[in-house]
Amino acid sequence: MSRTTTPGTTQIFCASTLYGAATLAAAVDSDLFAEPDRRVLLVFNNSATPETTPALDEMPGFEPLRSHFDDVLSWNEAISPFHPGSWTPRPDDVPLFERYLRLLWDLGDDRVELVLESIQVTPALTVAQLFTGAPVDVYADGLMSYGPTRNKLDPLVGTRVRRLLHLDLVPGLTPMLLTEFEVSAQVVPTPAFLKVMNELAVSVPELPVLPDGSALLLGQYLSALNILSPAEEEDLHVRMMRGAVERGHRTVVFKPHPTAPARYSRALEAEAGKLGVDLTVLDTPVLAEVLFEKARPGLVVGCFSTALFTASAFYDLPVARIGTEPLLDRLTPYQNSNRVPVVLADAVLPDVELRGGEDPIPAGDLNGLVTAVGFTMQPQIHPGLRPAAERYLAKHFGPRTRRYFKRKRLTSLGLPGGIPERLAFLPHSATARRVVRRARALKKAVKR
Repeated sequence: MSRTTTPGTTQIFCASTLYGAATLAAAVDSDLFAEPDRRVLLVFNNSATPETTPALDEMPGFEPLRSHFDDVLSWNEAISPFHPGSWTPRPDDVPLFERYLRLLWDLGDDRVELVLESIQVTPALTVAQLFTGAPVDVYADGLMSYGPTRNKLDPLVGTRVRRLLHLDLVPGLTPMLLTEFEVSAQVVPTPAFLKVMNELAVSVPELPVLPDGSALLLGQYLSALNILSPAEEEDLHVRMMRGAVERGHRTVVFKPHPTAPARYSRALEAEAGKLGVDLTVLDTPVLAEVLFEKARPGLVVGCFSTALFTASAFYDLPVARIGTEPLLDRLTPYQNSNRVPVVLADAVLPDVELRGGEDPIPAGDLNGLVTAVGFTMQPQIHPGLRPAAERYLAKHFGPRTRRYFKRKRLTSLGLPGGIPERLAFLPHSATARRVVRRARALKKAVKR
């Protein structure tokens, strides 16, 4: 039955992960939102096959989060049978769909306020476009907020964003997301987040006994993103284990990605047998932070998982990364929103394989590095960052930092580290282009 009371304010919090929902709960507990008449958690299930994958409100540990909201609703149910990652209404249908959602969710004539993640893409962007007059707060579910906005955002949406809420995962580093709209960043207090995580851990069903001091390996299922092949990802997990063993750990816990294939665990089990390691594979899909609460790992190893940073910054656990350098070369396009998270993992965290020349980038240089990377990723969105990028590259471009930039891109942008200035005329020289074309034609003729 529809409400007949005087219109009030309804806050709609959108989330697709437990980590994101926990961040929202911590923000609510910290009074970062004015008290509304109604708080709604709108759940997105963005998996490739939502019909066979549990949404976040069906996952172990969700129940304590439910109490932070008056209602929990499903975006997937609202737009069924369409997939949330691809469906957007036609512009002429926007008023119709807003009326439909207001009726479906019993919003009446309430003033709606939106709290969104990943606003630059569907489904969050779709929700923002449907509630055309609603003010928007954006929150960061992970490390991507430290990088630039993924693509140019419609000003009709971007100018409605009031602030960016984020966890202080990299102390001292300022998020770049949405700064083109002069959106200010606000930290969600760490104690509130840890309190929520403790509540989650208490509510999770029985987990295997995890010995204190064991090495925890974090799987990310990068082959699903076409960043690694399945064989390369299996090898990455094996290298994680070997690195942990080299650091003296004889008990290892592997937390696979919830959608990763079972063979990843089998490959590790075979390697554990060879190394004489006591291996535990977690079958329960829980947040890594729940494991930090249940037991205290002696080492957390991963690629560029956000959990590495929560382990280090929030739980004061030793962490190490692996496999970041080849990823920096493989991420496509260069503007890929995973680039800054990979840069941060490579720059800040120690290498588990203890290779030489891998000392962390000094904390004082980190803002300069991320600014330079952000400018090279999105020079059209952030043209004002060019002088800062030039200063950083002129001073710091070298063996430790060149992996974060592509020489071709630096050259095209006219930045230090590109082709030397004395050769800069070549890309614009008609004669040089003719010579290159002839050389390539000759090479092909020889091969025939």
